[in-house]
Amino acid sequence: MAKDPDAMLVRACLSGDSSAYQVLVGKYTGPLYNVTYRITRSREDAADATQAAFVKAYEKLGAFDFHHRFFSWIYRIAVNEALDLAGRSGRERPLVADGASASDDPERDCAATESCQHLERALQELEPGERALVVLKHLQGLSYAEIGEVVDLPEKTVKSRLFSARHRLRGILIEKGWSP
Repeated sequence: MAKDPDAMLVRACLSGDSSAYQVLVGKYTGPLYNVTYRITRSREDAADATQAAFVKAYEKLGAFDFHHRFFSWIYRIAVNEALDLAGRSGRERPLVADGASASDDPERDCAATESCQHLERALQELEPGERALVVLKHLQGLSYAEIGEVVDLPEKTVKSRLFSARHRLRGILIEKGWSP
């Protein structure tokens, strides 16, 4: 069985190699920022949540359970940070910045299209927890099992709540006259 490179980096960090943690930070900054941005709807809050997740993970690295994937563990921390910020702020913010330009970033290109903008606006209307599930599944591409690890729920509960969130999202799209 091939060794998990993330677990090897965690072990190196725990042995005193601080550069190993920098590799993990470099690897996961983008994905964590993307998911926290989708949840918080704020660049500043997403940056804060991402940074806080890395700080908390570093502080708790000694408690990391090597039976789990580092990816799932750090995502859970980041999602919780983002949900905390989203719940506290209560501010209405667009998920997509105005004037997004075409680039080699597919998410940005998608945001520039009208249908994706409707979807982004409808996502805003979901509760942060519902939005997190939709983002993790459909925008981050996580499996139900991975989402369950991230949000600390059984896989069946994830499926059920995701079904409800998608149903609510569809209703919002229909209510606004945006055909899903």
